[in-house]
Amino acid sequence: MLRYIARRSLWGIVLLFIVSAVTWVIFFVFPTADPIAIRAGRQASPEQIEALRQAYGLDGSPFEQFVAYMQTLLQVPPDLGMSYESDAPVLETILDRLPATIFLTSGAVVVWLAIGLPTGIIAAIRQRSLLDRATMITTLAFFSAPVFWLGLVALYLFSQDVGLIPIFPGIASYQEADGLLEKAFALILPWFVLAAISAAIYARYLRSSMIEVMSEDYIRTARAKGVSERGVVFRHGVRSAITPVVTLLGLDIGILLAGNAILTETVFNIQGVGRLVYDSIQNADLPMIQGTVLFGAFFIIVFNLLVDIAYAFLDPRVRY
Repeated sequence: MLRYIARRSLWGIVLLFIVSAVTWVIFFVFPTADPIAIRAGRQASPEQIEALRQAYGLDGSPFEQFVAYMQTLLQVPPDLGMSYESDAPVLETILDRLPATIFLTSGAVVVWLAIGLPTGIIAAIRQRSLLDRATMITTLAFFSAPVFWLGLVALYLFSQDVGLIPIFPGIASYQEADGLLEKAFALILPWFVLAAISAAIYARYLRSSMIEVMSEDYIRTARAKGVSERGVVFRHGVRSAITPVVTLLGLDIGILLAGNAILTETVFNIQGVGRLVYDSIQNADLPMIQGTVLFGAFFIIVFNLLVDIAYAFLDPRVRY
């Protein structure tokens, strides 16, 4: 196991290097416009643009720029450059926004697992029943609904500022909250909006996996040995059926931490990594976009590794 973790970690470092190289080429070799001219503004003179080019180290050859860029990434902590928009360090800005995204993601994960997994298990056990059909229709409806639309509907119905039934805090309430409990209360609507589609996906995914697993020979053997139906379902069925869901969970968490909650954070005005990505794209802040891409790659690689390790504990057939 330790050799496997070390091997995967080394491969993760290589993959991060490849992602860094590709993003650098996209943003600084083949950009749609001169990034320094964007940074300088419309009123800048050629002399000012050239001075900025030298200040950001973009006056050398592409190879020299790439070597300098990789050297800054290998520092501890890595130097991701300075934002074109705010002149603040990219790494510092991302780390300032990260806690909000972590809080949003962790709460949403708890919600969609608490709803999606039991729904999938019950639907699989009662296959072709009225409950199963109603569950699948409901999950299909949530799966088909865009996140931004769900967010706007939730605000219209339940937010305290514009809602018909003013129960929960509305737009930008997370920034205004002080304590942990107040911040958690402010994230109730975003949690459910972000979790709605994932809960539907997980319910349908687990239902399909459970139906397949429950027809296996070892399930019939367990029943023949006198194991209770509850034990058959949870000790044998769910444990085997949930391994593909764990893969999906690892990818989802990594992607959300990378800023894929951009629509939810934008609708509810949560100043997280997703909103930072949106603002950076709007302002053509290339170093910030590049930094969030690298952070995203890091989270996805880490959670993929954690999923592979979890497999060995969930499924006794898996060995490394």
